[in-house]
Amino acid sequence: MSSRPSGSFFTSGGVSGFLHIPPAPANRGLVLTHGAGANCQTPLLVAIAEAFESTGFTVLRCDLPFRQKRKTGPPHPSQASEDRQGLKAALAAIREIVSGPIVLGGHSYGGRQASILASEEPSVSDALLFLSYPLHAPGKPDRLRTAHFPQLQTPSLFVHGTKDPFGTTEELQTALRLIPGANELSIVEGAGHDLKRGRFDIVTVVLNPLQLLMK
Repeated sequence: MSSRPSGSFFTSGGVSGFLHIPPAPANRGLVLTHGAGANCQTPLLVAIAEAFESTGFTVLRCDLPFRQKRKTGPPHPSQASEDRQGLKAALAAIREIVSGPIVLGGHSYGGRQASILASEEPSVSDALLFLSYPLHAPGKPDRLRTAHFPQLQTPSLFVHGTKDPFGTTEELQTALRLIPGANELSIVEGAGHDLKRGRFDIVTVVLNPLQLLMK
């Protein structure tokens, strides 16, 4: 990850975040959001955004509505539908810039809301990227967050660490069998829920398998 400021501040239509426009855009876009206890400036999201930008993706990493309202604290469950509307607004914003395929991605809570949105509206994006999908709360493997998985038709890449307390890779592999759409699991050895803050080979683990899914 570089030491320079990453991306330019972006705000429009209720969307707030940072926009990465590569020197040679490849007419592909990525909307990237954060987890329940974070914002769009986490090291993981910056690293992912920079890696995608370097290969021609235009990237919008943005704060969900709940985070725009307050700087700290997790979202209340009643805000989830508003956060999904925020994802739709971000997708609309990037479609004003990019006319080609769009990936919708998120870390933890952000990815979960992206998956629910895609299960309800499959046409919102061309592919999905889930960073540390929160399969269940730590210590509660019997309370899976997979009720919507059978409705997921969009090609999906799940990136998961082997030490993630929100679900083992074995549990996630079992859960992915519920998804009818094309999907892949990329494993980051030794990583917890923060995926080593982006300190792994993003091109090999994320970019390459995602682009294969999009073909």
